[in-house]
Amino acid sequence: MNAARHVAIRPTAAARGEGRARTRPAARPVASRHVAALALAALAASGLVACADAVPSSGASSGTASSSGASSGTASPSGTTPAVAGRLVVLAAASLEPVLTELGDELEAAHPGLQIDFSFAASSALAEQVVAGAPADLLLTASAATMTTAAEHVTDQSVFAGNTLVIVTPPDNPGKVATLKDLENGDLRLALCAEEVPCGAAAAQVIEQAGLTVTPDTYAENVTAALTLALTGEVDAALVYTTDAKDAGEAVRTIEVPEAASVVNDYLVATVAEAPNPAAAAAFRALLDSERGRAALTDAGFRVP
Repeated sequence: MNAARHVAIRPTAAARGEGRARTRPAARPVASRHVAALALAALAASGLVACADAVPSSGASSGTASSSGASSGTASPSGTTPAVAGRLVVLAAASLEPVLTELGDELEAAHPGLQIDFSFAASSALAEQVVAGAPADLLLTASAATMTTAAEHVTDQSVFAGNTLVIVTPPDNPGKVATLKDLENGDLRLALCAEEVPCGAAAAQVIEQAGLTVTPDTYAENVTAALTLALTGEVDAALVYTTDAKDAGEAVRTIEVPEAASVVNDYLVATVAEAPNPAAAAAFRALLDSERGRAALTDAGFRVP
C-alpha cells in the first residue's frame, strides 16, 4: 500500500477523527501479479479508459492529457474527449479501502497525468462533508440511507456492490464465540459499529431480527475501527463486514453469521454535482463497473449486482 499524505479536504465537526486520507503520486507502478493492470498501461497510450470493458461514449474515456497538466481534468481541444488527468478526489466508505486503492493504482498507471486522492471514513461523515461543500468528485457509501443524506448534492447514483456481516475474534478466540447468540454473554468484551454508520445499523438489525439482547462494551466510529479492536485483542469479538474479515486474513478468526444473510448493505456510488474533475470521475466509475472492477470487488468479498 502506498504511503499516505493528507487530502486537502476540511471535514465537518461530526467527521473529524474518523477514517483516514490517502493519496498517491501519479503513475506509480502496480504489482506484476495484476495482469489486468499491465493491460491498462498498454491501453493508456491509445487514450482508452483502463478497464476490461470499453468505456461508454458519454465522455468517460480518456483522451490525451492537455498541455496544462495535472491541476484539473479540463476539456481537451474541440473534437476530442476530455482528458483523464489532474486530481480526482474520492470520498469512500472505510470498508472499501483495500479494493479501491488497488483499482486506483491501476487507473493511475493507465493515465500518468492522473492523481487520485482517497478519503476513507464512515459513510455518514463523508455524506456530511459533501453536503457542507467539500471539494470532491465521487462519493461511495456503504448504504442507501447515507447516500440519501447527500442526495441533493450528487448525481447518477447507482448500486455497485453489497456486503454482509460476520463475527471476528482474536485468533485464539478468548471468548469462545461460536454463534451470534454467544454475543449475549455479559462477560464478553464486544465491539459494534456506532448505529449511525452503515455497519452499525446492519448489526442492530441482525441482532433485533435474531431476538437477542446484546450490550457492547464499545461502539466504533466505523468498521475499520471495530476490526482494529479485535486485531489488537482489545475486545473478544466484533461484528464487521465480510470484506474486512477477509482482508484481515489469519490475523483474526472469522465466524459466519447465518442470521446476517438477509441483511445486505448496498454500496452506492455517485458523482458530486459540482465535481471539479468530471472526466476522471467518469473514468473511475467506468473501471468500477467494468469486468475488471467487478472481479476485484468479488475477490475482496463483496457481492456484485
